[in-house]
Amino acid sequence: MTVQGTDARRAAVLGSPIAHSLSPVLHRAAYAELGLAGWTYDRFEIDEAALPGFLADLGPEWAGLSLTMPLKRAVIPLVDEISETARSVEAVNTVVFTEDGRRVGDNTDIPGMVAALRERGIEQVDSAAILGAGATASSALAALARICTGEVVAYVRSAARAAEMREWGERLDVEVRTADWADAAEALRAPLVIATTPAGTTDDLASAVPERPATLFDVLYEPWPTNLAARWSAYGGAVVSGLDLLVHQAVLQVEQMTGRTPAPLDAMRKAGEHALESR
Repeated sequence: MTVQGTDARRAAVLGSPIAHSLSPVLHRAAYAELGLAGWTYDRFEIDEAALPGFLADLGPEWAGLSLTMPLKRAVIPLVDEISETARSVEAVNTVVFTEDGRRVGDNTDIPGMVAALRERGIEQVDSAAILGAGATASSALAALARICTGEVVAYVRSAARAAEMREWGERLDVEVRTADWADAAEALRAPLVIATTPAGTTDDLASAVPERPATLFDVLYEPWPTNLAARWSAYGGAVVSGLDLLVHQAVLQVEQMTGRTPAPLDAMRKAGEHALESR
């Protein structure tokens, strides 16, 4: 599945909107550290309608693609094969072009979440809470399927979202209970809280952070810290950020696309931190 070699190769991130993606910064930092002078990594504003044509025009110099919204599902019928991880959440964020010209889809968000938590010493929890019920929440459930031994409570805003999360739980073999967003403050007492909501959504919860919080995984990285993450840290709780997730999933992408392991995690994180500080 990996692509070998140090000759001129191309990779890129696709999505819409894409202008603020940190993926080019992370991947280019990896190439520099690995001595892959002939490798380039770009970004392209591509929506679902333009994706088939873009893929059809790619030449043999292409090693792989990173995909963000709204392409993670749209790409599935356009690849030759997808991994079980990607199939489990019906989302592909990585496409690798093999030496025989095949397109292989994978999802590095899920193992990226697990790796980011493991880096902070979180190997296993007996229960967890998820704030939100969008696409990232399903990836969070898939990650929890690997490390959570008990119940996951998902705090959502509608009955339809609640039904979706319960369905994902059944599919991923995770014990999921849903609760109304009005009671989301209760989530903050869980051993692990994963916030998957858009910027600003959890701001009102900051005042409800308990005196001795456990671990918060907030998938946002800009603006950072969120109000919730700042209060969590102030009270001594462990915080895993969206940048941690972004870096760990990018590490896996670099390894798949280049065939080089391990990818330079520290250099990639430093590049991402510098880019965010410069904005």
